Amino acid sequence: MIQTHGQAMILIRLCKIALIAAIAFFFSLVAFSAVADYAGNWPFVQHVLSMDTTFRDSSLHWRAIADPRLQADGYWLIVATEALAALLLWAGALRLLAKLRAEDFDRAKTLAVAGLSLGFLLYAVGFVAIGGEWFAMWQSQVWNGEQKAFEFIAMIGVVLVVVLLPDPDEL
Repeated sequence: MIQTHGQAMILIRLCKIALIAAIAFFFSLVAFSAVADYAGNWPFVQHVLSMDTTFRDSSLHWRAIADPRLQADGYWLIVATEALAALLLWAGALRLLAKLRAEDFDRAKTLAVAGLSLGFLLYAVGFVAIGGEWFAMWQSQVWNGEQKAFEFIAMIGVVLVVVLLPDPDEL
């Protein structure tokens, strides 16, 4: 089957939308799981913030947050960020689907790029920089989420790069 330039561009645009929807689905599941399985997810944040499983002789323990109220605030901030990323991504995917054949498809990427960027920042800043370095999560044998955070950063980053590739205005 011979594809025209227009058909090829539609296929590429649909692939971009599918990648955005995949990350939206991921964030939807993550946010839902954080709420539905609070007891399973809460200990992670609690232990990382309290730094109770980091090296015993670490001089960084002054950074620990032991106040359960502040720990809960941190937990819900993470969940809210995940949910907001999911909403931005779903809205972005729908917006791009509506603009599938439009000349301004490239300019309609704003919501999707915002959602991808927010998700990237959640894991890069929230989990790697703050959790990993500030709260020394890397020292914990049990509550170390840095590897997963890096995997999520890679997944989101690849999609962000693909989505940001320019789309010709003409099909």
